[in-house]
Amino acid sequence: MVTLDFLIPYYGDVRLMQGAVRSVLAQTDPDFRLVVVDDGQEPEVPGWFAALGDERVTYARNERNLGITENFRKCVRLSRADYVVIMGCDDVLHRHYVRTVRELAQAHPGIGMIQPGVEIIDSEGRVTAGLVDKVKRMVYAPRVRGRRTMAGEELAVSVLRGNWLYFPSIAWRGEALRQVSFQAEYSVIQDLALVVDLLELGEGMVIDDSATVFQYRRHAVSESSVQAFTGTRFTEAARYFDAVAGRMDARGWSRAARAARFHSGSRFHALSMLPGALRHGRREGVRNLARHAFTPGVPR
Repeated sequence: MVTLDFLIPYYGDVRLMQGAVRSVLAQTDPDFRLVVVDDGQEPEVPGWFAALGDERVTYARNERNLGITENFRKCVRLSRADYVVIMGCDDVLHRHYVRTVRELAQAHPGIGMIQPGVEIIDSEGRVTAGLVDKVKRMVYAPRVRGRRTMAGEELAVSVLRGNWLYFPSIAWRGEALRQVSFQAEYSVIQDLALVVDLLELGEGMVIDDSATVFQYRRHAVSESSVQAFTGTRFTEAARYFDAVAGRMDARGWSRAARAARFHSGSRFHALSMLPGALRHGRREGVRNLARHAFTPGVPR
């Protein structure tokens, strides 16, 4: 039987983290392992985990703060199952997530990535959909009725145009994930980088929209959006797209190279953040966002 690990790299709101953990423990299919890697210092957290008394749960607090990417990399090292979910510490599973992912893995033996059905929730847990998520689904996400498999340049083009995936909801084939892991030089775009790395290794993805089994929490102000108001995340993104375009050219994936250089979804995202940067008086952020939004890479 396919085994499943949940890894939660934790830092931040205690209440939301506890909700995420409870949603894992409430699965109708109880055959999984949960590992929480705590990168924070909240004093009540170790005792809360000790009181759970559930042998499926492992809790570890880092001796020092590792930061987002290094904590993600540590989670990958701690994984051992056939499939691994690196779940956000504020996201929520529906009760049938494990059952659904296991069925998809068994129906598509050896598939590298599984993207199940996702809905967006706000900071209070209400189902919502903002402009960015609507554009993701209407413009960039492939048309899926039930299930669809994608791989190679086809999927590379799709995600480099606009990253429509919901990274914390994806189940990754453990062996492939542990081989590649996250690139240390990226702190915001590491999810897209991981997907493209796996595609270059020949891994594929099954996309299933027949049932919603994951709630992705989108906050009004999150770590990524704070960086977006300063333009920091888009400086990193531009660097990544330039580098990956060269790799796609070298591989002979010319359409993927063009998609990387134009990166229209990332540019639209920067454009959508401009009003917030203006409201917050972030002059440097406005310059960075405008530069990213209006100056795509030069086609070759």
